Amino acid sequence: MANNRLRAFRESQLLTKAELARKAGISTLTIDRIEAGYPCRMDTKRKIILALGLKISDKNKIFQDNETNAEEREPEMVSAGSVRRRHGAR
Repeated sequence: MANNRLRAFRESQLLTKAELARKAGISTLTIDRIEAGYPCRMDTKRKIILALGLKISDKNKIFQDNETNAEEREPEMVSAGSVRRRHGAR
């Protein structure tokens, strides 16, 4: 599911998730989620890139160009009424 190279790059610098999280000013859980392929905000990507000692222009070394925004990946919200109708409840 991972759509970035964060884990490989982090490990190549011999950094733990906790060390990178501390340097970037974000949580270890956030690092874990990003490495698992979940989307993150642009600001979070910026913090990670800088914490790895890279320039913003090197973002493609970690994050792929074709990543979509979190908003584009979120499933559409379904109203409670349509859920009830689908499951036969009234």
